[in-house]
Amino acid sequence: MPETSVAHFYDELADDYHLIYPDWNASIRRQGNALDALIGQDRAAVLDCSCGIGTQAIGLAMRGHHVIGTGLSPRAAARAAREAARRSLSLRTAVADMRRLPFPDGRFDTVVCADNSLPHLLTEQDARTALAEMHRVLRPSGLLLVSTRPYDDMVRDRPASTPPQVHRIADHADDGERAVTFQLWHWHDDGEHYDLEHFQLLPADGEWRVQVRRTTYWALGRDRLTGLAAEAGFVDLGWRMPQETGFFQPLLVARAGK
Repeated sequence: MPETSVAHFYDELADDYHLIYPDWNASIRRQGNALDALIGQDRAAVLDCSCGIGTQAIGLAMRGHHVIGTGLSPRAAARAAREAARRSLSLRTAVADMRRLPFPDGRFDTVVCADNSLPHLLTEQDARTALAEMHRVLRPSGLLLVSTRPYDDMVRDRPASTPPQVHRIADHADDGERAVTFQLWHWHDDGEHYDLEHFQLLPADGEWRVQVRRTTYWALGRDRLTGLAAEAGFVDLGWRMPQETGFFQPLLVARAGK
């Protein structure tokens, strides 16, 4: 993974990340509820190893779990902690690479790696290393939750863009204060990797200010990710789809083998 470029992408996005959601607070609650139902225990020790600005981590803290959030971006991790504090929640955050997690063996009941974060790792070796680290910090039979985009369909169809998302910045719809977010995808010749251009149109003094951030992903299909997780020591592997879980992406659900 080009570590500095991924950190730079999320550092640049951190202040405006919530604008990719039509309603970020609703997404926090909805995603936290969906993940909490899969965790299935009270007050679990949870590591969100790709916490971003805290969408999943805050949602799980709202459900009473003891959550630590890590990620590559210092600005995003700091914002996650601030957003949790604003909601009177406890969320410890730190800057850490998921391939080198700064925690002892068996520290957590659950590890979450959501919102298509693992596919920032661009090789099998890096993905395998990260999954092995997630396995290491889980207690025996601890729960792994990894979500990605539905890449099996996307590799076949090779989409060139995403539909625009509109976020209302101000309280009233008629004041024109909206942000618009969309993505352009540029597929590599291998058919598995793609460069992403993330566009945000933000209102500024009656004009539009355009922000463009760029990063690269690996379109990691379900069978391949399942195989890599099995190699890392996970068992009871299965995929749960959005229509079943209420989570917005497919989720790989697995347990740490002993």
